[in-house]
Amino acid sequence: MIAVIVSIGLMIVASKPLTRFVNRHPTVIMLCLGFLMMIGFSLTAEGLGFHIPKGYLYAAIGFSILIEVFNQVARKRRKKSLQGHRPLRART
Repeated sequence: MIAVIVSIGLMIVASKPLTRFVNRHPTVIMLCLGFLMMIGFSLTAEGLGFHIPKGYLYAAIGFSILIEVFNQVARKRRKKSLQGHRPLRART
């Protein structure tokens, strides 16, 4: 019972920062939906008797997170490098 209360409190505390993060980074929504689809497919396959090694799922999720981190860093650097410069139209 105490674990449920602690987890509810933790979710309440974490909801605002997570909402702000997701609103600032909309590509995270697509990433999470992809994870849910992979997990759902895995559970469906397990229910039908097909065994999918969990390592494959973890590797795919880890790779996706790594690519998303690279995209976020690149987007941040691009945004920072364009500040104070002439507009793209003027540079071409």
